[in-house]
Amino acid sequence: MRLFVAINLPDDVRQSMWNSAAPLRGQSFPVKWVGPDSLHLTVKFLGDVAEQRVNELSEGIDRAIVGTAPFELPISGFGAFPNPRRARVVWIGCEYVAALQRIQQNVEAEMEGAGFPCESRSFHAHFTVGRVRRDTRPAALGGLAEQLQRLHFESQPVVESVDLMQSELSRSGARYTRLHAATLSGL
Repeated sequence: MRLFVAINLPDDVRQSMWNSAAPLRGQSFPVKWVGPDSLHLTVKFLGDVAEQRVNELSEGIDRAIVGTAPFELPISGFGAFPNPRRARVVWIGCEYVAALQRIQQNVEAEMEGAGFPCESRSFHAHFTVGRVRRDTRPAALGGLAEQLQRLHFESQPVVESVDLMQSELSRSGARYTRLHAATLSGL
């Protein structure tokens, strides 16, 4: 099973995020766009994991969120990794607020204890809205930076859970299934 830990938002927020990226989808950029149902914030990618470990990992996520109450997540701004001229990922950003920072660090520690190496890159909280096709030349992304600057999205949804997700890859794209929801309560 291909697994990751994520924060999912309410359907109406994800739909609004997707709608705000519509001008990009109307351009001829060589990007595979993520549908509204697939928008999420990845806290930790785990990769291929044996199915019998789902309960163990779910318990680790439960421990990672202890003491964290539901919190508002300020979301705004569009960008691209590593940058718009050589983009691989197009995203909507979010603020790395204290509650998200605590969750991310605790999840990282719990998953390291379960045998998953710590991420070597620094964490950059974002929602992927599109992935640039492999072997794309920079010239094909001409105008992307300007388009990203013109877009606007702003929201402060309440995060209520941290989820263990399964990703199933296919030619039509990834399909995500929530395997476990660790509900934030502050206790």
